[in-house]
Amino acid sequence: MKSTMNVRYAVIGAGNGGMAMAGYLALRGFSVNLYNRTREKLESLIDNPVITLSGSVEGKGVLNMVTDRIGEAVQDVDIIMVTVPATGHCHMAKAMAPYLRDGQIIVLNPGRTGGALEVYEILRRSGCGKSVVVAEAQTFIYACRATGPDSARIFSVKHEVALSAIPAKFTRRVIRLLSGAYPQFVPAKDVMETSLNNFGAIFHPAPTLLNSGHIERGQSFEYYLEGITPSIGQMLERLDAERMRVARALGVRAVSAREWLEESYGAKGDTIYEAIQNNPAYKGLTAPKGLDTRYIYEDVPCSLVPIASLAGYLGIDTPAIDTIIRLANMMTGRNFWEEGRTVDKLGLKGLSVTEMHQLAQTGEIMKTVVREQEVVA
Repeated sequence: MKSTMNVRYAVIGAGNGGMAMAGYLALRGFSVNLYNRTREKLESLIDNPVITLSGSVEGKGVLNMVTDRIGEAVQDVDIIMVTVPATGHCHMAKAMAPYLRDGQIIVLNPGRTGGALEVYEILRRSGCGKSVVVAEAQTFIYACRATGPDSARIFSVKHEVALSAIPAKFTRRVIRLLSGAYPQFVPAKDVMETSLNNFGAIFHPAPTLLNSGHIERGQSFEYYLEGITPSIGQMLERLDAERMRVARALGVRAVSAREWLEESYGAKGDTIYEAIQNNPAYKGLTAPKGLDTRYIYEDVPCSLVPIASLAGYLGIDTPAIDTIIRLANMMTGRNFWEEGRTVDKLGLKGLSVTEMHQLAQTGEIMKTVVREQEVVA
């Protein structure tokens, strides 16, 4: 069996999360290839492939390869850690498809809502006949920011992050292979569970939109500790209740946002607002510099829209979620209902709840069966 310390990684995306993850993996001694579609962002790392980390994790990680060629990045690696915004999952899946090989594992960090389902289906439609497992993390393992072209700050590391794979029978094997770097990953039942316990849907779009005046004026403030006030906390409570209602209708074990804050950070409170104020891990995390942020352009179409689409499919009203989506549409001039992940785009249209879980568990409804013996062991 392959040693967990000999796993070779590719990190796809050199943004906040990708820089932190690539630097951390390299610092731990793993072979890491870092890919970014835009070469200009990589220039300093191409010249000197070292990422300097500060904060909760400190040190320098030396990368194996830095490239803007996706084929180079994914060749001969065992695990492909995708850190690009969820809106880029479709593009990345299409770009990677010709270069994948049997036994590789793709992990979406995170998948948001429906990410693994979307990528799994795209690989099939792209004619990728390789035996590849697609997994998704429920959330990103770090609170972090890139601090320069070759540096990143990790503010905190989550205590526990749920992960599941398609097919779900490979989840524990994926977690074992990741454990040398990330013992925090724990198995979820299937990707329906990781998708519906997507807390970016709760903590990102609404506070950003409701603080838009401060953000557009360029006013610096702490996103969570100052941006989430008692009244905004009330809105988050409503969004969270609707998410949990949809999850329960799908037979998914729903964790409340308050429970997740306690499990992930040890932050307690009688309300979401109180738990956030009691979370020291959020100290120092400032608000986006503008409204052109993934908190809107990723989390509305790839987190809120699929939850609302599933709710409509199941006959569940989601007035709070619908309000935030409409507000995002009006403030950006975009139509996230059309752009976002829907039941149809995720390949779930026409399926019963039982069949949705069958798809997540086996992948067989998509007529693509992964051969267990070909997955990295």
